[in-house]
Amino acid sequence: MKLLFVADPLPTFKIHKDSTFAMMREAQARGHEVWTCDTTDLQWQSGQSVSAALQHIHLTGQTDGWYTTLQTEVLPLHRMDAVLMRKDPPFDNEYFYATHLLSQAANEGAKVFNNPAALREHPEKLALMAFAQFASPTLVTRQADAVRAFHAEHQDIILKPLDGMGGMGIFRVKADGLNLGSIIETLNQDGRQTLMVQKFLPAITQGDKRVLLINGQPVPFALARIPQGNEVRGNLAAGGKGVAQALSERDLTIAQAMGPVLAARGLFLVGLDIIGDCLTEVNVTSPTGFREIMDQTGFDVAAMFMDALTQQIPNA
Repeated sequence: MKLLFVADPLPTFKIHKDSTFAMMREAQARGHEVWTCDTTDLQWQSGQSVSAALQHIHLTGQTDGWYTTLQTEVLPLHRMDAVLMRKDPPFDNEYFYATHLLSQAANEGAKVFNNPAALREHPEKLALMAFAQFASPTLVTRQADAVRAFHAEHQDIILKPLDGMGGMGIFRVKADGLNLGSIIETLNQDGRQTLMVQKFLPAITQGDKRVLLINGQPVPFALARIPQGNEVRGNLAAGGKGVAQALSERDLTIAQAMGPVLAARGLFLVGLDIIGDCLTEVNVTSPTGFREIMDQTGFDVAAMFMDALTQQIPNA
């Protein structure tokens, strides 16, 4: 198979922990061709198919110089057997436009994972609304008064922007309400930006668990991102410590309920964020955790991913 990874520039990869790299390595080990491009390479012209300047690469197995480029060629995306959208957040306008180009490529015959329309329909924080039965008390609003009322009810809350990633822009406000007004002004910019507010979950001290779903099936281990020191954020990008652990009974209940629904919507790879017993986010853009789970438990997430992917590709 020819597999195209639409991803961030290769020189930016941290291969010791990069899930896209883990997918590439597994694909090459199975004899598949690994091709790459960035969203900036995508283009469409009337009378032609969606195409991009693609790199066909070979993974060297070395830490330095981890890949070599075998060839570079402008090709229509439908010439690939599968297109894996692995561009990291943020989900900004350019990401949005890229999903439209990928949707057109899909109309032309490309098999794109995750489905581009599903990516547009499931912004990572707002996707929670469809599964409110599993969520902690949550408010999505532009209204400062609504945030203050939510705080008055729940006393200890987390506020975050809808377009944040890696723990960026997350604030905790305790019962004393210290700096609540300033935080609201910062996040909602006088009513111009929508924000999310959630009840603080003390179980964060045991970790913000990333539960992976592959074509609706849960990976049997979660990666708990545990805050360090006085930090309230467990995100690895914010200094959290990643600890792989078997799914709890509640994790499995949530995953088994949501998995088939999300897979049916075209979301092949999903990362559920669960704190304690509560779902907090649904990550669909570029879920990670493959390497940490593999390194700590021996469970090969990339192999599970590639097994499931090849089942989706005729004559793979």
